[in-house]
Amino acid sequence: MTNIKKITTPITKDMIKSLRAGDILAITGTIYTGRDAAHKKLVALIKENKPLPFDIKDSILYYVGPTPAKPGKPIGSAGPTSSYRMDPYTPYLLAQGSLISIGKGPRSQAIKEALVQYQGLYLSAIGGAAALTADSIKQCDLIAYPELGAEAIYKLEVVDFFAVVTYDSYGNDLLETGISQYQIK
Repeated sequence: MTNIKKITTPITKDMIKSLRAGDILAITGTIYTGRDAAHKKLVALIKENKPLPFDIKDSILYYVGPTPAKPGKPIGSAGPTSSYRMDPYTPYLLAQGSLISIGKGPRSQAIKEALVQYQGLYLSAIGGAAALTADSIKQCDLIAYPELGAEAIYKLEVVDFFAVVTYDSYGNDLLETGISQYQIK
């Protein structure tokens, strides 16, 4: 049986320090969405010393472009997108206090180093299970950049949103070492 670690937002530095590459998480609380177009706008605001459209400190950013909601549902399919496209922007957001990002696929060496520097995590969501992931989303509210459509920033309220720690704040990389390096109980 695998141990699943339950975490609740907002994220704390102590929580980050307690997690390691290979840990499976069930997240409950608030997650914000955003892909490269939204990240570009956020970084422009940071560079201009202007306020962001939401409080990024201690937040989780999920790289997703959700599909329109079906009747009676808060969101459509909500599978992760490739994370490398956010690499140019991620260090700026980490510096502002966003502690966790969620997506799929590998990140650059610079991102791994930034996660150690700023004490953050990169998580992988379950690819190919977009409808299942959507079931963990209980509320979805558009909060910024409606002109971006599915790439706008949404505030999601989630219960038991599953993801695995891929890069931790100690420099460990699940994609390099594989799951066999980590204890599964």
